[in-house]
Amino acid sequence: MFEMAKLKVPIITIVIGEGSSGGALAIGVGNKVFMLENAIYSILSPEGYSSILWKDPSRVKEAAEKMKLTAKDLHDLKVIDKIIKEPSEGDDKENFNKICKSIKKEILSSIKEFNDKSESEIVEQRYQKFRNMGEYIKL
Repeated sequence: MFEMAKLKVPIITIVIGEGSSGGALAIGVGNKVFMLENAIYSILSPEGYSSILWKDPSRVKEAAEKMKLTAKDLHDLKVIDKIIKEPSEGDDKENFNKICKSIKKEILSSIKEFNDKSESEIVEQRYQKFRNMGEYIKL
């Protein structure tokens, strides 16, 4: 991740299903992080979280809610940049093609956005994005 953070080219990442474990950490280093509407993204599964925190794997649903791993939660926390909508109707092949078109549109748009930036601006944008993720609450 340290090496990836220093890359002088834009990093565009897309969570399309379940982004978890160590791979989830690397995804967060992107200049742009997109996520399909029904995907989840977390460094630990809800099953693992409930087993570790409560020693009770049956509390999976509660763990998932606390973990804030949905696209909406992560967008609100500024962990991801954009939610890519998924079609709710149609056959699988048609929906797959629609999702692919949406992903392609976001990738091309992001590439265009970074075309005019210098290498140092790309690295700095990534650094600032990472530094501004999440939310801090003083108790």
